[in-house]
Amino acid sequence: MTGKERILARLRGEPTDCLPLMPITMMFAGDLAGVEYKSYATDHRVLAESQLKVAERFGFDYISAISDPAREASDLGAAVEWFDNQPPAIIESQALLHEKQKLNGLALPDPHSPGRMQDRVRAVESLAEKAGRDLIVEGWVEGPCAMAADLRGLNTLMFDFADDAQFVEDLFDYAVRMEIAFARAQVEAGATLIGIGDAAASLVGPRLYNRFVLPYEKRLIAGIRAMGVLVRLHICGNTRRIVKGMGETGAEIIDLDYLTPLSEARAAMPEPQVLLGNIDPVRVLRDGTPESIEAALSECYAQAGRAYITGAGCEIPRGTPLENVEAIARFARERQ
Repeated sequence: MTGKERILARLRGEPTDCLPLMPITMMFAGDLAGVEYKSYATDHRVLAESQLKVAERFGFDYISAISDPAREASDLGAAVEWFDNQPPAIIESQALLHEKQKLNGLALPDPHSPGRMQDRVRAVESLAEKAGRDLIVEGWVEGPCAMAADLRGLNTLMFDFADDAQFVEDLFDYAVRMEIAFARAQVEAGATLIGIGDAAASLVGPRLYNRFVLPYEKRLIAGIRAMGVLVRLHICGNTRRIVKGMGETGAEIIDLDYLTPLSEARAAMPEPQVLLGNIDPVRVLRDGTPESIEAALSECYAQAGRAYITGAGCEIPRGTPLENVEAIARFARERQ
């Protein structure tokens, strides 16, 4: 089977020749290709070549245009700090929507106009052209809570939940409309799956998640699925209190960070919901051994059941020994 066939079969609940393999690589991919991360994040050609190299080297079943969460915010005019060999960072003290009324005049960006969103679209196009026949090509957008935090400032947004519910809903609505358009541009460029990162959602409890975040995640995911592609939802951090809601979003793949045990996720999300993950990317993957990695993944597989895709709890960290990544690949290829 090709990697694309393998992932699609697993999502349909059909037999596969082995487990699909979909770990996130960003800085690891750039380092493997010998490029500075600023180039990876700003030049679609560098990103595409790095992803192709890491997928070929370890036999991944997909390639991804993910690089950092600042693309949309950058095109909207948010203050972003750049580094030569690290991901860019949004400067929260200079939040674009420090004044709430600015949202009323904030136009939706055009993902085809020159900027960082267009660069991701071009990365998807390049990946699809070079490997889309055999591998899943993953585009990427920010989730509603993460995007709101990028524009408003994370700490300020947390106060907004209590102080101005209508503003939060208006901001989430804006984010969903923007991300659906961004996802559509990537699908038209050749993406066969869209990943959604909604890291800030792990910082709210189930009451706020169900009241504010979940309805907009559902709307975003429904809008993307209506384009005829798959959706992968990844929320960094401890999602144990919201994991049931994550299973109600409609995403084909729920990608879990290591802080949420797969046994709890499976209890909250019975098969056929596909789970991905979720060994500790630092203590187990980067700092472990091939033997300890295999043991940890075996436990993940036992807890998740057959509706499972192999990966780490988050991005494979920079500095992870090659033999440890090979251990993940070997685990997937030796099991069905």
